[in-house]
Amino acid sequence: MAGTDQPRTLRLGAFLFGVGHHAAAWRHPQVDPHDAFRFEFLLDLTRKAEAAKFDAVFLADNVGLIGATPEAIARAPSVYWWEPLTILSALATHTSRIGLIATVSTSYLQPYHVARKFAALDHLSRGRAGWNVVTSGTDAEAANFGLPQQRTHAERYARAAEHLTVVKSLWDSWADDPLVLDKTTGQYWDPAKVRTIDHDGAFYQVRGPLQAHRPPQGHPVIVQAGSSEDGQALAAASAEVVFTAQQDLVVARDFAQGLKDRAEAAGRRRDDLLVMPGVSIYVGRTRAEAQAKFDTLQAFVDPVANVAAFKLFLDWDLTSVDLDDPPPPPPLTEGWQSRQQLFYDLAVREGLSVRQMVGRLSAARGHLVLVGDPVEIADTLEAWFRAGAADGFNILAPILPQGLDDVIELVLPELARRGLLRADYTGTTLRDHLGLARPARSATATPFPALQQG
Repeated sequence: MAGTDQPRTLRLGAFLFGVGHHAAAWRHPQVDPHDAFRFEFLLDLTRKAEAAKFDAVFLADNVGLIGATPEAIARAPSVYWWEPLTILSALATHTSRIGLIATVSTSYLQPYHVARKFAALDHLSRGRAGWNVVTSGTDAEAANFGLPQQRTHAERYARAAEHLTVVKSLWDSWADDPLVLDKTTGQYWDPAKVRTIDHDGAFYQVRGPLQAHRPPQGHPVIVQAGSSEDGQALAAASAEVVFTAQQDLVVARDFAQGLKDRAEAAGRRRDDLLVMPGVSIYVGRTRAEAQAKFDTLQAFVDPVANVAAFKLFLDWDLTSVDLDDPPPPPPLTEGWQSRQQLFYDLAVREGLSVRQMVGRLSAARGHLVLVGDPVEIADTLEAWFRAGAADGFNILAPILPQGLDDVIELVLPELARRGLLRADYTGTTLRDHLGLARPARSATATPFPALQQG
């Protein structure tokens, strides 16, 4: 359970995404593209991850069709078809242990709605909910909410910090044990255990209280995925898990330990913040078999189309640059600043041309790609773990279900043999799985006037 001393083991998330994370996954001869639109497919993947004792499944999201042109739509398998809170609520009723993490943007959903929806998921799942906090980074999303363009990077993160404060306050607006249910006196709730939050900030004014008593976990687990300076500041202050894209062990170690340094400076324990880089694994019983799996998918990659996708995904226009030349520095726009810098640093470090750099977008959108036999894959994961570059990994299967099956059948037994995985779940909540303490209720109390008058 959370807070007990146990051997340090890898945390594992299964990032479920369409029929796979490779941009050409849907074209693979063994993949049925229709599976991306079937609940039963997602349920089967989630049950597999639960049987393998993954800590959580994760669903990403955005709130706009990026690059909504006929050509882009014709080639866009990465549309987020499922609204994640809806689908995770459905998955909660068919599973019992695995954590359920959903992306929701602080830019386009009010704090009250977010607090209520995640409280409902945490109650429904008996304590397995996690919120991946994002700020949204595209003009396409802004246009769906009456804005001519997205807000500046700094403002989005300032709003996110306040948004998160409001949501946590709403979760704490009820005590853990507010029910009385005295049929004789007719008293249902204890009015001393509910309060308003009376938040009046720069961006939000929220009275409260929430319409649901405190979630089973106190607060659903807070996840964050931004690696920019603003993103790291938010993570150090509030995040409990950080999903990140990293390519190099030394850089990843510096990032992870730097985040923990910041968290410690903010008065938190280093272990209060877990860093889980994304990794896309191509594994076979031999290295040649693994390489063949990678090559099969890469054969579908069109470098010209990838340059166009790079512009849509990262707002980095390389259409006028020769494919065989090195890429120029990124624009560092108001959108995905950390991912722009990651791709550029990768190109400089490995001497990549534009053609080669944009090819990495297809494989895993900037996340680490590993190709090898089970021992080679486990060696790399263990090295990152032992070096302090990762507390665990968010697994991005290149094709589904085969890529997830490969990891479960070939990689996890090797990690278990090395003592890097727990044999079974040791608790029932996502916090239990991750070794995260349940937060105490905020000490600030403002009695709810309407309940105090009676």
